[in-house]
Amino acid sequence: MNSQTAAAAATANESGFGLSYGYGTDRGLRRELNEDSFIASDPVFAVADGMGGHEAGEIASGLCVRTLGSYPQLASGVRTATAAEVQDCLLAADGRIRSATGARAGTTLSGVVVVEQMGLPYWLVMNIGDSRTYLLSQGEFAQVSVDHSEVQEMVDAGSITAEEANVHPRRHVVTRALGTGDETEADFWLLPIHEGDRILVCSDGLTGELNDEYIFRILSTVGHPQDAVDALIQAALRSGGRDNVTVVVVDAKNVLNDAGVATTAPRPGADAEDEDTLPRHELPAAGADDDAGASGAPDGNGDGGNGKE
Repeated sequence: MNSQTAAAAATANESGFGLSYGYGTDRGLRRELNEDSFIASDPVFAVADGMGGHEAGEIASGLCVRTLGSYPQLASGVRTATAAEVQDCLLAADGRIRSATGARAGTTLSGVVVVEQMGLPYWLVMNIGDSRTYLLSQGEFAQVSVDHSEVQEMVDAGSITAEEANVHPRRHVVTRALGTGDETEADFWLLPIHEGDRILVCSDGLTGELNDEYIFRILSTVGHPQDAVDALIQAALRSGGRDNVTVVVVDAKNVLNDAGVATTAPRPGADAEDEDTLPRHELPAAGADDDAGASGAPDGNGDGGNGKE
């Protein structure tokens, strides 16, 4: 069995606002290594998809999540981080990865940091690369992060459609990553947390196998966060499991509104080649074959890091 999952955990503060979450990862059906890593420890919930091959991707993703887990402003239970502080942490991770791998490996990163401002909670969404963060809130499901990828640039320019991007031969080429290349700045979004919000963070091993409609169907019908994680991973494996698959699901409960009152909002009830995520500057000419690497496996102890230094 190459999958790693854990029973969902829960946290709460003095006001009663709390989080429940589940997480898991699987090597997939075609990969020899799992180069994904994750962290699921309040206030940080993130997935890193390493690239570099020969365990280098595992090193990069593992260093990334361990740096997040050890950063003082992101310590367990602390919900005061700013986007600038998170970016400083990511720059530190970038430096550690470059030092350990000689800039020959990199990693994507996507996820949320839970922060509180004026007594109200927010999702601070961060993203660099093509791992993704989604939000299911008050019945609406949407991708929050925007992929840093060649095909996303093509979609934005109107040269291809989103459907064509899913099967495009350069769909695994990222334009930003930590540890390699020049673009290391993350995008950030600050979103108020509503009662019943559900966050999904995943590597592209999930979204490469399942479309958003199928993902929404599972997230909106499976109640327990860990059950939702397990269902998504198993669905990705049944669909082909061509890449490492890592999933984190976070639920918000007992959320206070502006008046300090807890609210309630019940949650509503493609064949492709086996390709790796690649930084654009290391990509060979279009159409050439390249095995430069893809997404390291977390150690399963909640901090998600298992990269070797």
